[in-house]
Amino acid sequence: MKVVIYSRVSTISQDYKRQTEELKEYSQKMGWQVVKAFEEKISGAKNNEDRPKLMEMINYIKENQIDKVLCWELSRIGRNTIEVLKTIKLLNENCISLFIKNYNLETLTANCEINPLSQFMIQILTSVSEMEKTTIRQRVKSGYDSFRKAGGKVGRKEGFRKDNEASLAEHKDVAKLLRQGLSVRKIMKLSDKSSGTIQKIKKLVEAK
Repeated sequence: MKVVIYSRVSTISQDYKRQTEELKEYSQKMGWQVVKAFEEKISGAKNNEDRPKLMEMINYIKENQIDKVLCWELSRIGRNTIEVLKTIKLLNENCISLFIKNYNLETLTANCEINPLSQFMIQILTSVSEMEKTTIRQRVKSGYDSFRKAGGKVGRKEGFRKDNEASLAEHKDVAKLLRQGLSVRKIMKLSDKSSGTIQKIKKLVEAK
């Protein structure tokens, strides 16, 4: 059985390798042949057309005899309910099952028929994920609004930007490795710098 892996993280400082490696290990245990892995760092809220690796994967599975697409969890496929369902519909039309590892869900049966229970759960899970994202965004906005009304000031303190730019310049090697997606542990070995320093630079890189 030929399978491809799709792994995604949202920010440049995160690492998708854990998803890929664990899915490879599971495939080996199941006797599945992993023919290609598609990995990208991009927000799952974006439309499918704006996600290069997802589109590359879709084109690849159309042109090759692939049986399954593996992902670690449904949110890796996306956080936009409509876009996730569009992807699954396309896979179904090409008789390719989507396997979601953390829920052990298959979208298609062995006879290439839609698994109704999986379809139902996927719709619920993607809808809940999108609702949670919207709720968090609304709470953050409400909190800022209340803070401003009470006389609070939102933004960087004076000197904040200068101090941060100086830190990034001092540890530009760490910032470069973080942007390449390396883990904190790996960067510690390569740069000989402490975990605390790397975590500090990681926060600055993510804030830019």
